Amino acid sequence: MNKIEDIQGQLRTQCHHWLVTGAAGFIGSNLVEALLKLGQRVTGLDNFATGHRHNLDQVREAVGDAAWERFHFIEGDIRNLDDCRRACEGADYVLHQAALGSVPRSIADPILTNEANISGFVNMLVAARDAKVRRFVYAASSSTYGDHPALPKVEDQIGKPLSPYAVTKYVNELYADVFARCYGLESVGLRYFNVFGPRQDPNGAYAAVIPQWVAALIRNQPLKINGDGETSRDFCYIDNVVQANLLAATAGPDAANQVYNVALNDRTSLNQLHAMMVELLAPRFPHVSAHRPDHVDFRPGDVRHSQADISKAQRLLGYAPTHRLDQGLKQAMDWYVSHLV
Repeated sequence: MNKIEDIQGQLRTQCHHWLVTGAAGFIGSNLVEALLKLGQRVTGLDNFATGHRHNLDQVREAVGDAAWERFHFIEGDIRNLDDCRRACEGADYVLHQAALGSVPRSIADPILTNEANISGFVNMLVAARDAKVRRFVYAASSSTYGDHPALPKVEDQIGKPLSPYAVTKYVNELYADVFARCYGLESVGLRYFNVFGPRQDPNGAYAAVIPQWVAALIRNQPLKINGDGETSRDFCYIDNVVQANLLAATAGPDAANQVYNVALNDRTSLNQLHAMMVELLAPRFPHVSAHRPDHVDFRPGDVRHSQADISKAQRLLGYAPTHRLDQGLKQAMDWYVSHLV
């Protein structure tokens, strides 16, 4: 039995109270679903700035009405300290996913990004501290590596940030460390690398690349690749991220107050990703075979290459990714197709 199976077995026999912020979002709703299926009691907090009610509807359908009764939803904003306090009340664990993502969005509106990702983060830390939660697990970001050239990315080697978004996620790590030192609040930061999977929104100006491209391919619409397509990323399927959150929340004290990469230690170029998606979709949508992307300028603030060293998470958390990129794409494609056609 590996570590995550052991933790899942323990959770099925012990009910804890979890708070998931950003519960109506892509990652948050998947965490809510996983926890409810494990018999846990969950509070969700979201202001629907980027999350959707239909994500929660899909969770309810997936877990059933009996499990859904263990879910309590608060419509609120992490920028409001009272909302954060109300959400943290009685919580054993906090999985803090609420944030304004997207490098381009942060460049377009750095003030709003700062308010949500820094002021909102500090509000959550204060509320979690005062509620005496056991552990505060938060979504950090691979953007923290900035312009550091080395591959794969190792947690203690970072460069200068390349966007306001990257600044906010690095500041999160600094604040979490200070709250551990000053107040004894145990926290774990998870540096996500290009997460994808069911319930990831394909629409809007700041949609992630995989759902956005699936939508464009299915609908035979223009598809843009920034630069020459050789920019590479370490794409990580949502099940791996859910696993990392459960492990981070329940790991021993030696694993606390640190940050961990959450990815595969793999690297896929945008051109390779496009080819993989065409191959998966062409049998269902023949027109996809002839689809050609449009190459446009490189996007400001983007890192050229990204790949995670995951040995620290493997060693201290027991992290063992279950889905490689091709496996995750195959599993996610059914959901994308059913919700986009």
